[in-house]
Amino acid sequence: MKLWAGRFSKEADKVTDAINFSIGIDKRMWREDIEGSIAHSKMLSERGIISNEDKERIVAALRQLSDEIEKGETVISEEYEDIHSFVEAVLTQRIGDAGKRLHTARSRNDQVAVDIRLNLRNETDRLLKLLEELIALLSDMAETYADVIMPGYTHLQRAQPITFGHHLLAYAEMLLRDRGRLIDAKKRMNVCPLGAGALAGTTYPIDREMTAKELGFDAPARNSLDAVSDRDFCIELASALSIIMVHLSRFSEEIILWCSHEFKFIELDDAFSTGSSIMPQKKNPDIAEIVRGKAGRVFGSLMTLLTVMKGLPLAYNKDMQEDKEAIFDAFDTVSLCLMAFTPMLKTIKVNKEEMRKAAAGGFINATDCADYLVGKGLPFRDAYKITGSLVAYCIENSKVLEDLSLEELKEFSPLFEEDVFKAISLETCVNNRTSYGGPAPENVRLQAKAVKSELSGSK
Repeated sequence: MKLWAGRFSKEADKVTDAINFSIGIDKRMWREDIEGSIAHSKMLSERGIISNEDKERIVAALRQLSDEIEKGETVISEEYEDIHSFVEAVLTQRIGDAGKRLHTARSRNDQVAVDIRLNLRNETDRLLKLLEELIALLSDMAETYADVIMPGYTHLQRAQPITFGHHLLAYAEMLLRDRGRLIDAKKRMNVCPLGAGALAGTTYPIDREMTAKELGFDAPARNSLDAVSDRDFCIELASALSIIMVHLSRFSEEIILWCSHEFKFIELDDAFSTGSSIMPQKKNPDIAEIVRGKAGRVFGSLMTLLTVMKGLPLAYNKDMQEDKEAIFDAFDTVSLCLMAFTPMLKTIKVNKEEMRKAAAGGFINATDCADYLVGKGLPFRDAYKITGSLVAYCIENSKVLEDLSLEELKEFSPLFEEDVFKAISLETCVNNRTSYGGPAPENVRLQAKAVKSELSGSK
């Protein structure tokens, strides 16, 4: 029996059921459906809408059902339209009329709205833990590699010297902002739609404050139309998840580059690499590549939600049934990526010598050479031109700046003195970048501590 069967004189076509049924997707909300139903029954009893005896039977039967599903003793049947009709049908089969009274002062519209909010609140908490594990790892690694010199890049060209720890902290900062977006989205999501009914509330004397409190919401949703037709929280969460995937994808791209023979900055652990079916020498960064690829899947979920919602009049429309598959898949995908990414990163081997060798060969101390001349009184633009000429000379003669003799340097400017060699050494270049947020090793260690401090703060 369908929940809406009374109005109709004939059974729905099988194709209608096939396209209309959502239980294959929304059955994952069984805990939340039972939790919401228990809270609703308690409120109905408290307000005298159902008897205390009926409430006790409902609560006991729902808790028993929850326990049975958890243990695998009861299997959710996909013969039902959705998880709500399954739970109600089982309840009614077991306790009769008391089960039929549960839906008093409630519609499936506010029921599904509360279920998905409860579910996504839990999913957000789980994802936050995974995200925080990765941020904490990055902070630890940043401290470990605070003085490991590597080239920083712009346009994928060697630009200025930084440290590996400094580079890792850039991603820690990105992920901290991702964490903040999830926390903010969770706050906005945490209002209770239960009691909004189909769209216009109810004539029963319900207590929406009670159900909101019972379910851990900050407050009931203020407007009954908005309560059942709002899916902003799904879109906002999908947006936050998409930005996480942007960051993981960028990081994956760098890992893929770094472990190539051309870079050789890192080596992935065998447990997080794969091989070739035909080329026995290959060690492929497939995990990073898959994470990079799955970004598109999450972006697709965001576009699905935006497209579904963009033209809907108030209040509920069946189009909104498409929200769950998209947002659930986005959460599942990001969670899986984080679960793979963190141990992959934790087990990498860092080739410090290769990083420093790359830094030494890319003229990334050219800015420091120009700054040296500025310190001797030369205007920056003149210093810039002289240093550029030096770089051209080095390229022509297959040298680097550190290889030049003082005599060669003086041919370009008489301001060069013996102290120039210390000034343009990579260690000096990095250590002197002590401006706030810069890559000086002590800065990096302080930045890592600041990230850890933010992580340990309240949400």
